[in-house]
Amino acid sequence: MTKDHSFNHSTWSPEELRGALAAAGVALWSWQVDTDELLMDGHGYELWHVSKAEPLTFERLSEKIHPADRDRVREAFTATRAVVGPYEIDFRILVGADVRWISARGQGNDAGIKNRKMSGIFLDVTLRKNAEESHELLAGEMSHRVKNLLAIASGLTKITSRSSSSLEEMTEQLTSRLAALGRAHDLVRPLPHGNGDAALLGDIFTVLLAPYDDGGAFAGRIRVAVPRLGVGENAATGLALVIHELATNAMKYGSLSVPEGVLDVSGAITGDIIEIRWTERGGPEVEKPTGAGGYGSKLLHRTLAGNLGGTLEHDWSKEGLLVTLRISGARLSS
Repeated sequence: MTKDHSFNHSTWSPEELRGALAAAGVALWSWQVDTDELLMDGHGYELWHVSKAEPLTFERLSEKIHPADRDRVREAFTATRAVVGPYEIDFRILVGADVRWISARGQGNDAGIKNRKMSGIFLDVTLRKNAEESHELLAGEMSHRVKNLLAIASGLTKITSRSSSSLEEMTEQLTSRLAALGRAHDLVRPLPHGNGDAALLGDIFTVLLAPYDDGGAFAGRIRVAVPRLGVGENAATGLALVIHELATNAMKYGSLSVPEGVLDVSGAITGDIIEIRWTERGGPEVEKPTGAGGYGSKLLHRTLAGNLGGTLEHDWSKEGLLVTLRISGARLSS
């Protein structure tokens, strides 16, 4: 007869179980449904950042739940009073200024009308949730960029057709513009660490805007005059994203969408602040957009504030759009 080497509950000592729970970051809880009394182990109090000095109830603990999730969690826990079996819910809690993601997993118990009890665990899943949010942002950003690139390719074709006298000339110019667009797009990608010094501020603007400038009779409608400053490796990608987004909008809706439109980019230094003015003239009449703005608008503000420590302002005058960028000099050179 062969031995059965499968484990059973008696295989694990209380010390081993406690060690495994601690290593996994698991907090235990038990909820007395009728009295609302809630018990947690030591890690649970640390996770929720609540004091052991006062009796703990689910109502008191739910005050720590993020306001956007609070009603949803209360409704879920209330619903589980009538449910027997396992359940799981993820939500955010506030610990000072920090936001933590908690996964509550438990088991309902219908052992009698009185003394109804539910038990389970709390897990800190903040890292996983942050990773999921980052992936969603990246997916949204990539989708946005692909749509922009398609719109840019169409716009570049129209620009090239205006300044070409033959199919061969148009083919040559369009190929050159698309190659320049490819070089500009390289600046939008994150620079590998230690990949050398980034370009000068004026060079970045010139390279990124080169594909949009016309040739022939329409040549020279994009002018760049900014201070001679070095852009650090960390700031180059964020700045390139901003320029790329503004140029795409100008191609779709602004001064670069028509032959007579012009774009002037100028800059000045005030203390540690670099102010850049993006001025569009000669394009379609400008109307201020309604609503909260699309993904591109959110990307601009998030990049300016997060990557460059700066701000962005729009002046929607009928003569043309004026965008003012204010960037931290220290952040630009980092």
